[in-house]
Amino acid sequence: MTEAPGPQSRPDGAVDLRAEYERAGVQAVLDQLDRELVGLKPVKARIREIAALLVVNRARELVGLETAPPSLHMSFTGRPGTGKTTVAERMSKILHGLGYVRQGHVVTATRDDLVGQYIGHTAPKTREMLKRAMGGVLFIDEAYYLYRPENERDYGAEAIEILLQVMESNRDDLVVIFAGYKERMDVFYQSNPGLSSRVANHIDFPDYSAEELLAIAQLILAAENYRFSDEARFAFGDYIQRRMQLPFFANARSIRNAIDRARMRQANRLFSRMGSAVTKLDLMTIEAEDITASRVFQGEVEGLDPARPLI
Repeated sequence: MTEAPGPQSRPDGAVDLRAEYERAGVQAVLDQLDRELVGLKPVKARIREIAALLVVNRARELVGLETAPPSLHMSFTGRPGTGKTTVAERMSKILHGLGYVRQGHVVTATRDDLVGQYIGHTAPKTREMLKRAMGGVLFIDEAYYLYRPENERDYGAEAIEILLQVMESNRDDLVVIFAGYKERMDVFYQSNPGLSSRVANHIDFPDYSAEELLAIAQLILAAENYRFSDEARFAFGDYIQRRMQLPFFANARSIRNAIDRARMRQANRLFSRMGSAVTKLDLMTIEAEDITASRVFQGEVEGLDPARPLI
């Protein structure tokens, strides 16, 4: 465990948990999470529980109680665009604030970053990523691709073995978060008992509702000084309902992509009026036609075919 100022005790020997909570910046990080991510109440509640455990663990150390270091390796399961990467970044800040990791940075890795293509290639690749992540969080996305039992010559098992060793020997200065679709992650853990036993915190990220996705869209627009007209807001609500039924839907990620395309259509619409003045409100406003021009209204996944223009 890294050195960090622990909870301060009062003259009577009691520990002020709230003071430590605030000193470590935990509340500020949780408030930021609330501002950045719509919904996800069960996820935010779980993060608060983990933060509370860490603060109490520090307090126990201060009053001389023997305390086993908590297991902090985690599993984030859910579909793309549900906030897993953002939560990993905020979790690293909490861990750093409480002194459980030295730096609090996040290194993101996939199979290609960890697994080599020939004998002797995997170990140095995996150890290099672990070295970069030391003192912070290693976030392994689509972690189930590390395990390919159908291929006897696959080197993913070697990467997993190295991860297990380092997760155990450096648990005081490295947190590993495995992420991916829940069903595939369940199979991944069942196939690797040693890995499953080292991951104590499992957090499932639910899909967003249509109402939450509309709220996310409006937050994205506001952050970039855009707004929906009343008609466009209604049209985008319709867009969300349709897009959720199509393949490759990625929650907030799909919404951001849709907003980007709507902005391009708005720019094209305004540009076509060249020669006439546009107001500040014109430049800010996304209109219904910027939404309904999407091929999603014809039942197609827009942007899937790069040969077909978006506008």
